[in-house]
Amino acid sequence: MLATFRRSLNTWPARLLFLLLVAAFAMWGIGDVIRNLGRSGAPASVAGHRIEFPELQEAYQRNLTQTTRSMGISDPSPDIRRSVAMQSIEQVVTQTALKAEAERLGLAVPDGALRRAVFDMPAFHDKSGKFERALMDNVLRNNGMNEPRFLALLREQLLQQQMLDAVAAGAASPDQMARQVYAFQHEKRVADAVRIPLAGAPAPPAPTDTQLQRWWADHPDRYSTPEYRRIKAIVLSPETVAKDVQLSDEDLKAAWDQHKAEFNTPERRSVDVILTQDEAEAQKLAEQWQAGADWATMQAEAAKLGAAPVELSDATRSEFPAPELGDAVFATPEDTVPPPVHSALGWHVLKVTKVEPGKAETFEEARDALRARVVAEKAADLIYDRANRIDNLLSSGTGLDALPGDLGVAAVTGTLDAAGDTPGGQKAPIPGPEGLRQAVAAAAFQAKPGDAPKLTPGPNGPDGSQSFFAVTVDSIEPPKPRPFDQVAAQVQADWTADQVRREQESVAANLLHALEQGHPIAEAAAAAGLKVERLPPAGRDSPTEGVPRQLLGPLFALPKPGAATMVETPEGFVVASLAAIDDPDPKADPVGWGQVRDALGHAVGTDMQEIFAAAVRDRANPYVNPTAIDSLAGNGE
Repeated sequence: MLATFRRSLNTWPARLLFLLLVAAFAMWGIGDVIRNLGRSGAPASVAGHRIEFPELQEAYQRNLTQTTRSMGISDPSPDIRRSVAMQSIEQVVTQTALKAEAERLGLAVPDGALRRAVFDMPAFHDKSGKFERALMDNVLRNNGMNEPRFLALLREQLLQQQMLDAVAAGAASPDQMARQVYAFQHEKRVADAVRIPLAGAPAPPAPTDTQLQRWWADHPDRYSTPEYRRIKAIVLSPETVAKDVQLSDEDLKAAWDQHKAEFNTPERRSVDVILTQDEAEAQKLAEQWQAGADWATMQAEAAKLGAAPVELSDATRSEFPAPELGDAVFATPEDTVPPPVHSALGWHVLKVTKVEPGKAETFEEARDALRARVVAEKAADLIYDRANRIDNLLSSGTGLDALPGDLGVAAVTGTLDAAGDTPGGQKAPIPGPEGLRQAVAAAAFQAKPGDAPKLTPGPNGPDGSQSFFAVTVDSIEPPKPRPFDQVAAQVQADWTADQVRREQESVAANLLHALEQGHPIAEAAAAAGLKVERLPPAGRDSPTEGVPRQLLGPLFALPKPGAATMVETPEGFVVASLAAIDDPDPKADPVGWGQVRDALGHAVGTDMQEIFAAAVRDRANPYVNPTAIDSLAGNGE
């Protein structure tokens, strides 16, 4: 039978049947299947490079953490997770396409450039502005990243930026666009205004009890207690685990050897300096200063000669603009004028006005501060191990009350409102900085009674250290109206303030109506017993003293001089009539004109970079498996 079937395949009817099948498959999408052969094993690919799930998951977790922190939420919704997943996949695909393009062009990042980029990162600098390796390790650890991965990502970023900067080089904005933007940003408007303040306005007749009772009943939110929630919470931070850090004398001495330079306070000096290019002038100025002339006199003499007087305060030797000047300053006693000093900048005439001696702390003097620092560093290392253990326990159903006592957490139980305050009006005693207390309160008011606790990253401390917390809600106490007798005084004050506001608003509205009917503002104000003032010229976005911030938007919306508007301010009401429009002249402001052109040129360059990146991505034939988005968002728990 099989032989008979094989023979039939060689007949023309069979061949015709196969041709029809091929045509049908082509029509119904067999081409897509063929094109995607070899891709089904990877969630995404671009430019012939497979993008594996761990790489996408790393980008997703990083972006999800940033999103939740910026939004102030601890449990993102499925829609947010899916949106972050889509963004992360698009980000990785585009970066991979750019990396492939850079490699095709033969671009590379030398190790020296990579090292300089790391050393220049402000996040890795101590208070003195110097790179600190321990700080870099702490920042990377807080962001869940090791050094090799960070350096690899930074190298890729520098490689892509090298290519993108070349794309944007020479980008410029059209002059017509720049002129329109400059005119919009620098236009000034002048207004005549009448202020109708709330303070000092005539008081209304005393209210009746019925009026006050009605006001109290109509504004229950004003006179109710806030919603309170009784919670249980744990806080895990470097401070809570510090007691578990064991530190020997050898550890402390090793840390001293590494950081003792940071406990040295350098000598600082303040000096008045006059810089001139002529030696004879410098000698003459020095003699006059040595004879007893004060600094004001010396500044005037410098101005006559075209010299530059400068005051330098609390500077170290290395902070002076010329080494010769720094050496001379630190060799001169206080309140002394030495002979002029020459450097590449010119001739310096100087007088030392203050000397602040330096100090080198000994090991014993620095012991306490050093111990606190080392304990904090070791606690920051320890906290991640503890956080993982707690997360595993909570995920397995362990309650906050059942957590082991050796995890170094601080437990809190109590009642608070959405602001993190207790019913007594005090701040809830949650250990840690203010930001952590607010984060715990926010999480408590997003949770429901019975929700399982989840370990959540808290805000970073001032030193970049990470904290964690978990919270459960035991019960909710809804807002309750306060009895009228308890709030009667506040009710009367609020009612009175509302009546005054209504009356002053009516005065302002009548004045605005008169202006809209064509009456000059001076005439209409005089008829109402009010005064007119000319406000200073004001820009759209620049705060101007004497011009209410609330007036700027409506003022620039007026079509022409003579048009009027009215705004409410915290002090009362303002009625204003547009007096003049000051159109800016770019020729009279070369600095401002240059700033606008540069900013627009930068924006054009950025647009060019985005267009280039999109073109590179599209040309690289990207492929994303639709299930990758669901896999990422589903595995983000």
